[in-house]
Amino acid sequence: MAISTYQTYLMKKTGNAFAKALDITEYPDMGSDPNLLPTTTLSDRMETHIFGIITNDGVVFAANYDWATYQSLKELENANTEVEWALYVGANSSGEPDGHDGKFTWKGYPHVHLTGGGVNEVRSMRILIANTTEIKEITE
Repeated sequence: MAISTYQTYLMKKTGNAFAKALDITEYPDMGSDPNLLPTTTLSDRMETHIFGIITNDGVVFAANYDWATYQSLKELENANTEVEWALYVGANSSGEPDGHDGKFTWKGYPHVHLTGGGVNEVRSMRILIANTTEIKEITE
């Protein structure tokens, strides 16, 4: 069965609970492949490997540009504030994010910038989160 990307939310922890940080138009993979460490010897006919550490160049989201949201993210960036983030997949019947199809969480520092645009396009911004923890699936 296929599931639409509709109702996927970038969340930010405020106090003890997560709340929607902003509406997003794109989200990244919630994980990446580990490095492959070569274990091949001169006796092996084929290369062999073991898994190394997982690399991650940050977590990048796209969103429609909104001055107030941009400013709030810029304030976090300028304050060098580590934030606990989450990606919620799914919402309840009232449209409130509940993550019933998956929740992923991590901590990191945000960076935001206005992206380039052209004729007849929507203004957008890019949010890069330099993660300071591993991305983990929340299982409740």
